Amino acid sequence: MKNIYEILLSLRTSLWLLFLITLFFIAGAVIMPSYPEFSSIDIPLFKWLVQQPSGATWWLWGAVGLLGILSVNTLFCSIESIIKKRKVTQWLLLISPQIIHIGFIFILLAHLLGAVGSYHYKVAVAEGYQVKISEGELLRVKNIDIQVDPQGYVNDWSLDLEYLSGGMVIDEDRIAPNKPSLHNSLNIIAKDVQPYPKAALLQISKDPGAVWALAGSILFITGILTLIVLKIRIEKITV
Repeated sequence: MKNIYEILLSLRTSLWLLFLITLFFIAGAVIMPSYPEFSSIDIPLFKWLVQQPSGATWWLWGAVGLLGILSVNTLFCSIESIIKKRKVTQWLLLISPQIIHIGFIFILLAHLLGAVGSYHYKVAVAEGYQVKISEGELLRVKNIDIQVDPQGYVNDWSLDLEYLSGGMVIDEDRIAPNKPSLHNSLNIIAKDVQPYPKAALLQISKDPGAVWALAGSILFITGILTLIVLKIRIEKITV
């Protein structure tokens, strides 16, 4: 038990894990072109993984396992660092690296949640079409507005959407270029539109890890910027 604890607290463990993860990803880069299964993954990653041959996915299972150990290693090292440096007067300098570590763990957690519950699919729609988006909820395309210039090129477009439950409209939204529709953790965008006849190709996605990824990214950047500013300030004082 003591040996496991020491391994999890070791920076050398972190370096070895990163080295092994890199090797697994290199193996994946070599293997993926040989398997057409990797060309389209529309269901949660873990659900997809169990359906694939082990010869194609062993490196991905290995990388996921190593990233899990790396997360635990990062957490242990962060806690130990705070305990050892608790007497440091500049607490921002003390916690900045730990903020970076927490941001890193949040990003990994986001990927884990995405691997468990994320999915996306595409569907072609026209005005009046209804698409089932969840148990008890439908998406109806109320209107498709496409502006075409004299040369016949599309220069603007928008889609008015209605969300239905029990036959009643519970929400309305509009999607346009760079403006997706967000509804109950679903992200709906138009991948393509055509004016004649009016139709659109919608992509409906769900990623339960999106919020964690955003929080992790903010913490990661905040920690790095804070650490850089404090280091520069200290160096100016000591010069």
